[in-house]
Order: sequence, then C-alpha cells, then structure tokens
Amino acid sequence: MAELFAAAFGLGWPVLVLLVGLMIYFQVTIPDRATRRRAVFKTFIGMLAAVMAFIAIANYKLNFFGNSRLLPVSLAMVTALSFMMAMYFYNVSALFKIGGTMFFVAAALSGYGNWLPQVEGGFPPPEVKLDFGGMTAQQLADEGEKIIFGGIGQSKVQGAIGKGQCPLCHGFNEGFLSERAPNLFGIPERAKKQLEDPRYHKGKPGDRDTAQKEAFAGSGTAEGGQEYIAESHACPSCYVVSGFGVKGTNDKESPMPTIHKPPISLSLGELAAVDTWLYVREGKEPPSYEEIIKAYEKFIPEADRPKQTEDQPAAGGGGLLATGEEPVAQIFAKAQCVVCHTIPGIPGAMGTVGPKLVEKTNAPNRIKDPAYKGGAKTVREYITESVISPGTYVVKPFPDGVMPKVFGQKLSAGALNKIVDYLSQVEEGKEPPKI
Repeated sequence: MAELFAAAFGLGWPVLVLLVGLMIYFQVTIPDRATRRRAVFKTFIGMLAAVMAFIAIANYKLNFFGNSRLLPVSLAMVTALSFMMAMYFYNVSALFKIGGTMFFVAAALSGYGNWLPQVEGGFPPPEVKLDFGGMTAQQLADEGEKIIFGGIGQSKVQGAIGKGQCPLCHGFNEGFLSERAPNLFGIPERAKKQLEDPRYHKGKPGDRDTAQKEAFAGSGTAEGGQEYIAESHACPSCYVVSGFGVKGTNDKESPMPTIHKPPISLSLGELAAVDTWLYVREGKEPPSYEEIIKAYEKFIPEADRPKQTEDQPAAGGGGLLATGEEPVAQIFAKAQCVVCHTIPGIPGAMGTVGPKLVEKTNAPNRIKDPAYKGGAKTVREYITESVISPGTYVVKPFPDGVMPKVFGQKLSAGALNKIVDYLSQVEEGKEPPKI
C-alpha cells in the first residue's frame, strides 16, 4: 500500500502543486465571495479526482506484470471519479457521464475475466507408464501413498485424498476413531486375527451369512493376512467388520465399493503399491510384489482385472475427484456419495450412513430450523453449503464429522454445479429427475 501511494505521489505531485496554486490564486484574485467559494470548491474536487486518477494509474503500473487481480480496481476508480466530476462540472457533465459509463462497462468485464480461475497454458506432462514390478519396496510404498493421499508426505495432511479415495472413509492414524470404515492402522497384524473370527467362516464360504459369499464362484477364502487384505478390496461384502456394515443389514453388507472396478478402478499394480505402503509405513517387512499380485489374482478373475497398460502416475495432492465433464451419476460415484447416502435416481446410491438426499423437500425445512446457523437462503445455496461445509448444519440423528470437509477442494466448480442442479430437483415421493 505504501508503495502504491508513493508511486501515485511520484506521478502526480506537479499536478497537485498546480491545483493548490490555483486555489490560492482564486482566493486572491476573485472579489466575489460566492464565486470564489465555488471556484475553490471545484478546484478541491479536481484535486480529489486527480489523486484518485494517479492512484489508479499507479495501481495499474505496479500490478500489470504481476499475478495480482487488482487491475480492475483502476478502472473502477476512474469510473467513480468520472461520475464525481460530472456532478460538479455541469457544463461538461455529459462528457464525464459518457466516459464514466464506458469505464464502468470496462471495469465490469475486466473484473469478471480477471477474477475467474486462471488456467496456465503449455504442453501436458509426458505420460510415463509405471513399472510396479521393478520397484523396490520403498518405491512401491511411495506410489501407494500417492494413490491413497495424492502425494508423498500427504498422509500427514488432513483432508488429503488421492485416486484411491480411501481417506473418505478410513482412518490411517493410531487411535483415530473412524465412523464409516475401520481404521487401517495396524492392519498388517490385525488381518491375521480377522481370519479367526467365527463370522469369517474360513474355508467355508457357503456358510457365510453375508450379502456375497465369495469374490467369484470358486475363489474360496483367504489363507493369510495378505490374502485377507486382497479379499477385502475385491469383495468388501464377503466379510464385514462388526459395526461397519450398511445400516439395517446386521453387518451382512459393506458400504465399501470394490476398488478395482469403476469409478476408482485401481489396477493390480496400484493395489500392490497401496498394500505395500500399509506395511512399510509401520516399519514392517511387506510381502513381495509377486506375493501381493498372486493374492489379488485369487480374488479378481482375469476378465475383471484392469490392464497394466492403464497404470499411470497417481494424481498429485491437488487432483480432483471429478472434473465436471462426467455425467452426474458418475460424479456421485467418484465422490463416494453413493456409499453413504440414498439418492433417488442414482444407481447404487442406497447408503444409510448419511441422510437421504431429497433436497427439494429437505432444504426449505432445514433452513427454517431454529438450530440452523448457516447463511443459505435458497435450496441451491443450502446444498452447496452442505457439500462445502458439512459441519454448518448437522442433520439429526447423524453424528458430526462423518462427512469429509474436502469436497470444496476436490470437486471442480462444474462437478459441484451438476450435483447441486440434480439434488435441488429431487423431491420426496416424486419421480427423480432424469440423468
């Protein structure tokens, strides 16, 4: 700010000296008191307009080559001074008003363009196919952390989510209380103990009282800790950890999607990297890459295995879950909304972890609730607020903190707009909108 005023003074001090001189001249040479006061007042207005003009010029000069988005401020200031001058110099007020209108339009267009999200041009990064089988255990673990959290070191960053989307449901830190899925800290050792649970029915998939008996016909059950982890990814409903099943199913069905299938679609190499990280981050010796792949091949038939040619470097920490180019049903799936919510008209959206999303019915009632402390006035505003800041209003009896607070960063504006458009049309007891 000091630099801006210094630049403005450097540009305009001769003009200001001239205007001050004019004020003194009018005081001395004009005998009529009323005429003298009008002349002095108009000169003062001219000084004020000159100050604004030079600040606008200085702002434009200082920020033209930088990344600042303050350039439209210059046009706004020139607009203001044009209309101000028109009020006091009525002989040429029409000219000032025309100029002010032109600057106003220019300022509006410039501001709209300048404050839009900026996209840098350039060539896309070269595609590099990952050779998971040729990596060391640490290199595999690093790739696993990227897949889970979006980047190396991101496992320590709250809200970090990668291609695998695991943190949307699972906790990964010791002592962390997960609400929607088991905490995966200690899973390398805990996996072996889960096999001894009488509900697991080791070797007897037909005895299982679960929604799905086997990953596929004849696949059998896990024979060790790594096979248990592989089966959990390939067939989440083959065995459900107590307390984490779909509400109302008595832990017979898991809300977790199979992550080798769309919308997540991790390849066997990526799954091996994820599992390796689970071991390495706890300082434990992981199974070899070949052993992990063999475990997954037991539970994922060849026809369902994503091809190795699809393996690409995991998205960085700023990767989006959805870009907005996808159909709305796919956006709901990519953001895992279908796991926790029932959404009429969206395939697979039968979750009970969160409230049913009939927002054309729900939103007006919740806005009127005395407990509501948000700022939404319309259905669309309420839905947007609920996605971006879910803790603003927590629907009873669902606990606070279950829904992640990262969707404002992980969904593009286009994806969020599609979600809001769809949910704002969903009404209780009526046909959902067509996808």
